[in-house]
Amino acid sequence: MIPMSRRVLLAGAAALAGCRAPPAGPKAAPPKTLAAAVAGPWRSAEDRVRDRWRHPRESLSFWGLAPGQTVVEFWPGAGWYSDILAPFLDATGGRLYAAHLQLVEPVDPSARQVVDAYRAKYAAGDRPYGTVEITAFGATSGPVAPAGSADCVLFLRNLHNWMAAGIAEKAFRDAFLALKPGGVLGIEEHRAAPGGVPDLLAETGYVDQAYAIRLGQEAGFRLAATSEINANPKDTRDHPFGVWTLPPVRRSSPRGEAFDPRFDHTPYDAIGESDRMTLKLVKPA
Repeated sequence: MIPMSRRVLLAGAAALAGCRAPPAGPKAAPPKTLAAAVAGPWRSAEDRVRDRWRHPRESLSFWGLAPGQTVVEFWPGAGWYSDILAPFLDATGGRLYAAHLQLVEPVDPSARQVVDAYRAKYAAGDRPYGTVEITAFGATSGPVAPAGSADCVLFLRNLHNWMAAGIAEKAFRDAFLALKPGGVLGIEEHRAAPGGVPDLLAETGYVDQAYAIRLGQEAGFRLAATSEINANPKDTRDHPFGVWTLPPVRRSSPRGEAFDPRFDHTPYDAIGESDRMTLKLVKPA
């Protein structure tokens, strides 16, 4: 059995392995609009093909992303969303904080790999990222950004990891501290079937929407709106290896075991990516 904290870090490393930046080409014009940032040629083909499932332009618009804002992205992984946020915010006078995996001695090599690769990518200077402020989030981390400085904080498909590691409540508290009064917490997360008993460890990767909202309210947030932007009614949620059976992970065996070449991915590929909740919570003014 792999320890829970190790399993969370392995998930982050897997996400990193699946997202590679395209080769550097002619420097693109600074994206002054969200549409231009989503269409940016610096984004990899692998990332772009997932837009049909993650709907970045629609989701960020729903959360109220605007030019010149200060945004905090928790656990950005390889930078799927950072590749949109960083250029847009830099071009419009804003700022991006990336609250990455907290590295605690003895440092897990997979965690170090994820953070070092992200740091190198956004410091390279060959793409219009500007300066990304890298902070940390974890069990004993400090502020993810200066208190009361952020217009928007984003939890993007990571709440299940924090529930597994026992730090979900801290994530909401840290987000609340970073936000300005009236600031927005945007959440995209794999959604469990409604009406069941919430799985507090999110072992299948799916999270009860009502439970996610309650965690936010207990931290002081107010629910402002929900959206079905990222819904997928084909997702039955009863997959042999949890949500990771579906694309983009496409697991064919239990976590930690070798790939099973006999596993039939066909019915799961037909589903596509998971059904997801999309929530907008607000720090009261």
